[in-house]
Amino acid sequence: MQLSSPRLRAALLAAASLTLVAAVLPPPKPLGIGDTLFPQLGNPGYDVLSYDLSFTYKDNKSPLDAVTVIDARALEPLERINLDFTHGTVASAEVNGEAARFESAGEDLVLTPARPVAAHVPLHIEIRHTSDPRGIADGGWVPTEDGLAMANQADAAHRVFPCNDHPSDKAYFTFRITAPAVLTAVANGVPGALPAARAAGATTWTYRTLHPMATELAQVSIGSSTVVEGAGPHGLPLRSVVPAADRKRLEPWLKKTAGHVEWMEQRVGRYPFENYGVLIARAKTGFELETQTLSLFENGLFSGDGYPEWYVEAVMVHELAHQWFGDSVTPRTWSDLWLNEGHATWYEALYADGLGKYSLERRMREAYQRSDQWRAAGGPPAAPKPAAPGEKIGLFRPVVYDGAALVLYALRQEIGEKAFDLVERRWVAAHRDDTAGTADFVRLASEVAGRDLEAFLGPWLYGKTTPAMPGHPEWGGPKSV
Repeated sequence: MQLSSPRLRAALLAAASLTLVAAVLPPPKPLGIGDTLFPQLGNPGYDVLSYDLSFTYKDNKSPLDAVTVIDARALEPLERINLDFTHGTVASAEVNGEAARFESAGEDLVLTPARPVAAHVPLHIEIRHTSDPRGIADGGWVPTEDGLAMANQADAAHRVFPCNDHPSDKAYFTFRITAPAVLTAVANGVPGALPAARAAGATTWTYRTLHPMATELAQVSIGSSTVVEGAGPHGLPLRSVVPAADRKRLEPWLKKTAGHVEWMEQRVGRYPFENYGVLIARAKTGFELETQTLSLFENGLFSGDGYPEWYVEAVMVHELAHQWFGDSVTPRTWSDLWLNEGHATWYEALYADGLGKYSLERRMREAYQRSDQWRAAGGPPAAPKPAAPGEKIGLFRPVVYDGAALVLYALRQEIGEKAFDLVERRWVAAHRDDTAGTADFVRLASEVAGRDLEAFLGPWLYGKTTPAMPGHPEWGGPKSV
């Protein structure tokens, strides 16, 4: 039969081309960049520069229609492109404006472009897919009483959108969220445009980040929410998102944020992003999360049931501290997690100490007594054991929280408070908007101290047992309790 339509002929030729390419390539397989804790997370061969994510929300039990646009740069010739993506259905994919074959392999979405991609050239990917909020056990979308929020740490962003889901590949983000007009949608960063009315009573909200961000730190909130704005030190825009019905009750907590930012800036320097705020959700997650510029908190933390005010404030400071340690300075590998959680725990403990409620020395002494037990159960701070299968959140153990803060306490005891404070300031300044690892921290601490600290810090970071604490012979050896 003669083909009479040029468009039809082009489509069939493109399909035939993809079939021929696929025929000579081996079956697709999941790839990874070899992270010790998540070996199949991330993908080789390209560097993501930006994500443009569009979500259309109906309700928190229905898949969202979504479009993910990725601008990247090929680092090597690519016959196939692996992305991390699962828990969604792909409708179509394009690479550099041409239809691409797509297949699943494990938790990877594997694209076969119509023609191989050369090294060192721009890479533009567009994928139409669904994003399914059902099944929260593995993270990603978190259903709330009135909508959705995100909790992507450690490896759940690819349950929401196709991505290079490893913190070593940070990128800029744009979010476009379409939701019923009665709801409010908020995301990381600043508004990219005014909310735009759509057909059938919907509104589209647009946000963009002004600094690069790891996929695990992405945040989108949709619900019956109120956005409460304010100002922090040097005019820093503060923007918090709370359930509309709880605004009056929560406002006293929101007013504390400016003081928390000022307290952190006095210790480590200027806040590193475009704005900050807390997102308080009516959900039970079992954790709080440092999503970039908009930290996620359970509403129950602020309910007044069982949590003293000083403790709640210290937790708020913990997530705020992550904006410097973990968000701005992002771990190069997941084994560097101690640099995130250890520092956030350190400033949480320092804040509580300043309130006179729980002294830093007491907390560190108690951590010291438990340290050997934590190391035996979860590995040393800078070489944690992988989480058990099906328990990915299990990576977040005491050894990378108080056990890692104990390493910082030991460093301060060894080099003195003045040198330690300089290490902290130089760390966040030198690696702002970048990734860094444990070796970088040891190197910087050595430079500031004026001597090689590798022999001192090595056992603290990698030892099976806990070294003696400088300046505290009365603590004796570590005790398992």
